[in-house]
Amino acid sequence: MADVAEKAGVSRALVSIIFRNQAGAGRETRERVLRVADEIGYRPDSAARLLARGRSRTLGVMFAVHQTFHTDLITGIYPEAERLGYDVLLSGSTQGRSEAKAVEALLSHRCEAVILLGPDAQPGYLEELGQRTVTVSVSRRVPQAHVDFVHSAEGKGVRQAMDYLVELGHRRIVHIDGGRGPGSAERRRAYRAAMRRHGLEDQARVIPGRHTEDSGVETGRLLLAERDSGLPLPTAVLAGNDRCAMGLLMSLTRAGVEVPRDLSVVGYDDSHLSHLMPIGLTTVRQDAVLMAEHAVRFAVERLENGELPPREAVLDPKLVVRGTSGPAPAEQARRPGRPGPL
Repeated sequence: MADVAEKAGVSRALVSIIFRNQAGAGRETRERVLRVADEIGYRPDSAARLLARGRSRTLGVMFAVHQTFHTDLITGIYPEAERLGYDVLLSGSTQGRSEAKAVEALLSHRCEAVILLGPDAQPGYLEELGQRTVTVSVSRRVPQAHVDFVHSAEGKGVRQAMDYLVELGHRRIVHIDGGRGPGSAERRRAYRAAMRRHGLEDQARVIPGRHTEDSGVETGRLLLAERDSGLPLPTAVLAGNDRCAMGLLMSLTRAGVEVPRDLSVVGYDDSHLSHLMPIGLTTVRQDAVLMAEHAVRFAVERLENGELPPREAVLDPKLVVRGTSGPAPAEQARRPGRPGPL
């Protein structure tokens, strides 16, 4: 402002009045000051103004850099935050950068609230963070923590996928676990429950995994090695998420396994990459935009009313059928299981 004032031949106080759009400057002087500001490229620092009033109006978002579904969530966060008058600051966690470090970076930049996308943190850390600042956890629920939660009904999504596969005649259905990833425990329990409900409990198999492409590739190699030793391939695999499903598809197709003729694959998330493959991925869709909107609104509402109790939004998932799933191979269709009541 001092540079503008000097070049326009007015006081710095008058420049401040003009930038605040307050009375006290004539039209000609106001136009001259604004023209000078434009010529030298000066812009008022809105962030500094807000901080002077004790507000940053900025929401911090912690995300995992390699999770494609987090990209979809972020795409939905920006417009909702802008609609409510807030900026967004991102901080990513990677293999060499912990979630805690990513969160602390957001807080050090005066973010008023943090939105955690698929956090892998211990429950105690989430509780402590919720006591320090307004916190929203997306895709992971921790009972009793002073945090707002937004997630899909994991069990309902898995049931849809499993009922669909059983209706297609599949009986040897394997689940690749997501380890400690968000929603993994719920998906694992729902898979086992569905196998019991359809009378297939003796064929249930959970393969330990992670929410990564490498995990899918490793599982593919395991199943192929078992086939080479005389064990039959499963006829369908429910992967922990889309990334894992894609890794599995890469491993199987390179070995000559035809999907879905020989084996059906179902993912979870419906991330933006799931329909960009040569064969579109059958998957359980989580509505990323709706989840993002809920997360932003929860954060803003709590900033405006800190007395609100912890809240939870549970959104319905939906099975999206594409090219990686089909009827079970003929030998399976001739040996139906004992489906239980739906």
